[in-house]
Amino acid sequence: MGRSTVDRTVTRVGQAAARATDADDLLRLVSEEVRRVVDYDAAMWFGVDPGTLLPTAPARVEGDLLDSFCQPYWHGEFHAQDALLFRDLARAPVPAGALHGVTGGTPMRSGRYRSFNRPQGLDDELRVVFRTGDSTWGMADFFRAEGRPSFGADEVNLIRALSAPVGAALRMQAATSAAPWPVSAAEPGLLVFDRDDVLLSANAAAADWLRRAYGTLPGDNWVDVMRGDPVGSGLRLPFPAYPLLTRARAVAAGRDPGPARFRQRDARGRWLVLHASVLAGAGDEAVAVVVEPATSSDVAPIIIEAYGLTPRERDVVRGIARGLSTPEIAADLYLSAHTVRDYLKTIFDKVGVGSRGELVARLFAEHYADPMHAALVHAD
Repeated sequence: MGRSTVDRTVTRVGQAAARATDADDLLRLVSEEVRRVVDYDAAMWFGVDPGTLLPTAPARVEGDLLDSFCQPYWHGEFHAQDALLFRDLARAPVPAGALHGVTGGTPMRSGRYRSFNRPQGLDDELRVVFRTGDSTWGMADFFRAEGRPSFGADEVNLIRALSAPVGAALRMQAATSAAPWPVSAAEPGLLVFDRDDVLLSANAAAADWLRRAYGTLPGDNWVDVMRGDPVGSGLRLPFPAYPLLTRARAVAAGRDPGPARFRQRDARGRWLVLHASVLAGAGDEAVAVVVEPATSSDVAPIIIEAYGLTPRERDVVRGIARGLSTPEIAADLYLSAHTVRDYLKTIFDKVGVGSRGELVARLFAEHYADPMHAALVHAD
């Protein structure tokens, strides 16, 4: 596989990203392009909350991966030291790698191989994180069945080359505007799971929230955990909830710094938050999950990051959000007013706006109906 193949694939992936109608369509189109040049038997693709590195929607599962292995897969990710953990790839100089390659051809050294790959007849795997700069926006895991050739260095290099363009495309999907939540807050959804991720109880709002969050995703992206159906709704748990539950237990055990939460869009593009914690005195490793609308303080950081603002540009935006004038921002940041104006011009260009009011609207009001930030739109 030569350099020309890598360049052509990167170009086609960029063109596919430009055609995508939403984040789910983006993963579908990118998958089609990857399959042209990298043969695999199964795969998992998912978006990531860049603040917590927890998987979110969009999610895509390909091949015959069994639902029963979700729990050991994510348990190994947060509770064990292993090769090619996503959190390690997110910080590594090279954002991709193949299991056979990094274990010197002895994948049995990997706990994930023993608990997830081998029981399903899978052998080698190729993992990648999709990142731009220091921010990770998505992840993927490709598998080959036993008896098939391992992933080669040229295939790893090709997938590595897709990290930045796919990361940028996922980032821009996060930046698109959406209908805001009503100012009136709905009752949060509450779900309680036992140590085996079986749903023990849920309030009446839980089913509505999960339907809002995940709509009618294809069946392969859902796992049915309703044993007894405590809320009488036929509720189904989406794939991204499994790493959330596992992260909560890892945080409680002191194995992971957390937090066990992620932000994502619902089926209409509105932002919400899922967060989880282990319940004291409620059984061994029982976990409560709360689903509720994202506040402006939840949404603003991910939107700001989605536009690729530098740390200093983010400082300027925070000043604007506080209603500070240009001289006040300059004094607060120990900069000249001229420098702040230069930063503002760059920020406006990146976000695609022409004034402070438009900037605040794009970063806050278009994503969440918060009266405080709505007022800031007119505080030019």
